[in-house]
Amino acid sequence: MRSNTIRIDNHGNGFRDVIAEATKVSVYVGMDQESFRHMQLLIEEMLSLVQMAEGDLEASFWIESVDGSYDLHLNTKTDLNKEQRYHLLATATSGKNEAANTFRGRLRDRFEQAMASEVDHDYEDLPRELLADLPLGAVEDPEWDGCERKILKNVADSVKIGILRGVVDVVVSKKFM
Repeated sequence: MRSNTIRIDNHGNGFRDVIAEATKVSVYVGMDQESFRHMQLLIEEMLSLVQMAEGDLEASFWIESVDGSYDLHLNTKTDLNKEQRYHLLATATSGKNEAANTFRGRLRDRFEQAMASEVDHDYEDLPRELLADLPLGAVEDPEWDGCERKILKNVADSVKIGILRGVVDVVVSKKFM
C-alpha cells in the first residue's frame, strides 16, 4: 500500500496534511494506537529536519506499507553545503550515502562532496584565548543539537539517506507488530 504524496516545505506548509495522511494510513491498515504514536514521532522528527533547511525548500512525503513494515519517504531537490551533508548522512543508520553503492556512484559522490561549499562560521564573539584552546571543529551550530537524529536512530529500525545530483532521499523504516 502506498499513501498519497504530500507536498511540504520548510515553512511548515503541508505538515498537517502529512499527519492527516498518516492517520488515514493507520486507520486503513488497522494500526494500534501505540504504533501510530511511534510512527507519528518518526514523522515529526523527519519534518523537523525539513524545517532546519535554509532558504526555500519543497519536498514530497509519502508512506509505503507491506506486511506491517512501514517506509516513510521524504524526497527533495536541494543544494547541500559540506556541513549540512555531514549532519544529514550522520542521521543514516549506516552513516553512508545509500545512493553511492556502485563504483560510479561512489565516484560521483566523492565529486559532489568536493564540490559542496564550505560553511563560513562567525567566531568573532568568542575571545581569542578560548578559540585557541578549542580543537578544530569543536564549535557546533547551536540551532542544531542532533536530537532529531538521535530520536530517528533510536525509534526507527533503519534510516537510509541517498544523495545524488542534488536530490536527497530519506527513507525511515519501522516494522510495527
